[in-house]
Formats: sequence, structure tokens, C-alpha cells
Amino acid sequence: MSSVPKPARRPFLKTAAALLATFALAACGTTEAPADQSQAASAKPSGPVHLTDERGKLDLPAPAAKVVSLEWGLTENLLALGVKPIGAADVKGYNTYDKVMPLAASTPDVGTRGEPSLDAIAALHPDLVVTTTDLPENVIAQLSKQTKVLTLRGSDSADPIGYLRKTVTTLSEATGTQEQGRKLLAEFDTKVAEGKKKLADAGKTGAKFVMTDGYSTSGTVTVRMYTKGSFLGSIADQLGVANQWTGEGDKVYGLAPTDVEGLTKITDPATSFVYAANAAESDVFTQELAGNAVWKQLPFVKAGKLHRIPDGIWMFGGPKSAIAYVDALTGALTR
Repeated sequence: MSSVPKPARRPFLKTAAALLATFALAACGTTEAPADQSQAASAKPSGPVHLTDERGKLDLPAPAAKVVSLEWGLTENLLALGVKPIGAADVKGYNTYDKVMPLAASTPDVGTRGEPSLDAIAALHPDLVVTTTDLPENVIAQLSKQTKVLTLRGSDSADPIGYLRKTVTTLSEATGTQEQGRKLLAEFDTKVAEGKKKLADAGKTGAKFVMTDGYSTSGTVTVRMYTKGSFLGSIADQLGVANQWTGEGDKVYGLAPTDVEGLTKITDPATSFVYAANAAESDVFTQELAGNAVWKQLPFVKAGKLHRIPDGIWMFGGPKSAIAYVDALTGALTR
């Protein structure tokens, strides 16, 4: 995975060149803490914070209150922790593709996930910038000269759920929201248990499925398979259903690109084809591929087992997206 993504819902990935784009903010503004956060201010941890991220040790003089987020998954997690970012990358895009934790449209936009504006970030005077290792190291190093930067990975295909827990825990420690972090992870665990029971009660334990999304470039459709090493694939694995795409994906996100011919490997007509799309772009499975002869002969197409999950579940998000996906997947497989 090596290029800035297209379409927008794909996770932001590394580019080789330094990203030094700058632009003027229409208004820097200030933000207010959410009501529950301000009410709990007296109980919020204080004092120095000592963290370890993907770049090494990071010391903060106190839990960060003014945070800028450069990746949608991190933005979602901050909001779920009760932390309102004072700036974020691609605010409009975030609210298009991640609807489980809406971000105020008035939040200052600091550029794209692939090309953040160093000037726009500096103008907000953050205590902390949070980003992922998808951002080039030289850009992270430049940001580190301005302010504290917490760098995490977008995911880890070796243990996506474990890294989800690490991400939430680290962000909660960085912002003094540990109690909310524990509640958030407990909420996720409860939802998985409920989803697993729902499937069992419906006789769908071990149900066969694949999870995908797709996009078209110059008329060529690319299908991305979510392997067991993906965020969504790992959630499905915890639910006890059987992912029929057995190949490995990339080491970070667990994604495996293929094409319509590659889908002929899925031969069992009992397999449900579950996929993500968004109203902001075309649904390649019902539009571009509608007249494709190979597509029309696929077992799950002939059996009518196509299930589009609700828009706005970020496929590389945190516990809130995971909870929404549990409901979406169990709903699809128990119809």
C-alpha cells in the first residue's frame, strides 16, 4: 500500500515526498469541552504523561486538552473518548465516511490526511497532534519541531483487535480520559458477545461470508477483500462466522485487492457477499458490474446474497465503528 488513496474511503497511505502544503484557515477559533467532559474535569488525571508510540517514548507535561487529529480513525476515537479535536484533517470527508461519531462541521480543517498543512496546525497551538505511520516520517519530524506528536499505526493485521485496544488506551492516557477508554472497550466487548449470541440463536454460527468494498478507475473495477487480518475481518472472526477469502492481505490493514475474475474463487452459494459503499460515490457492485457476464454468474449473485452495510461505518475505525459493524454484519447474516 503505497499511494494516496482513491476513493476517499480508503485509508490514507504513505507518499514518498515531503508534504509541505499550506493554506490559510478561515477561522482558527476555540473549542469547548463536551458537557460530560467539563463536568468530570475535577476528576480528570493531571500531571506528566509518559507514553510509548511507534516512534519511541513521548512525554507530555500534562494530559493534552488541545488535540489536532490527522487521521479519521483517530478522530473517531478521540470523539468517542469525549475529546473534541481543535483541528482535524479533511473534516468534510470524515463526516461523509464516518457517521458513527460526527465531527462538528465548524472544526478547523488542517488539510488532507495525505497533505496536512503545517502552518494551519501551528496556528491552532495544539498541545498534541495525533497521526499514523502512514504519514511520511519527514513530515512527522517537522511537526515534532512545532509540538508534541503521537504516532500510532492505522491497524496491525497480526492482531487488529489488540491494536484497537492499544490505540484507545494510548489516546485515553494522552488525554486523561482513561475511565472513558475503559468504558468504550467494555462496550465493544459487550456488543461482540451480543452479536455472537444473536447469530447462535438464529442458527448462523459459522455462517459463510466475504467482506469487501470496491472502486472503479478508468472503467476498471478493483475489489478489496477484507481478510481475517483486517479490522472488519477480525471483528467477524470474534463473532464466529467464516470468512471465505482465505488469502492474506497487507501487513497493516489486512486488505487484498482482486478483480471480478478473482471473485470466481468464491464457489459456495451459501456465501453472503457483504460490502461497504457510500452515497458519495458509485456502488460498483450494483452499477459498474451490473452487466458484467462474470459477475452475473457468481454463486452469491445468482443466490441474491448481496448485502450492503449502512453507509458511514468507517472500515478502519475504532470501537464505535466496530459496534456499528457488529450490528450490520449480524443483521445481514440473519436475514
